[in-house]
Amino acid sequence: MHIAKRVAAGIAAMSLLTFSPATANPGLREAEMIRKLDIMLMVTGLRCRHTADNFQPDYGRFTTNHIATLNAASNALKADYARRFGPAGANRALDKLSVQMANEFGQGHPWLSCRQLKQVTRSLADMRGAAPLVAAADELLDRGPRQLAWLPR
Repeated sequence: MHIAKRVAAGIAAMSLLTFSPATANPGLREAEMIRKLDIMLMVTGLRCRHTADNFQPDYGRFTTNHIATLNAASNALKADYARRFGPAGANRALDKLSVQMANEFGQGHPWLSCRQLKQVTRSLADMRGAAPLVAAADELLDRGPRQLAWLPR
């Protein structure tokens, strides 16, 4: 099976376990996962941009296709942080989260190559809604190396 189809099938199957089809807006945990996934893809995309596996165009398509979900996640986090820390504290908390993720992935993904990240990003760009993004984040942001069922061996 082609990698993109394996990615889609794997994430779609996981998303069924995570969300009901009627879920439109992510909760706070899911919002944070979506935000972290976006930052990870952005940072690793920048790192891979001068390689044969540049996935900047795929990341651009990902953000374009998921802008509503990405914005909803960011807004949910900002609203929660504003309730807890005030408006200025909310901006600092979001910045801290972004910097933490950028630092974590600044040297690349710990166990995925640029080639694999390109395949993942291309597949995620074609998916819709928050559920597949949360399911992907659950696997892709895991610190330990593991073989994902939907990536080539």
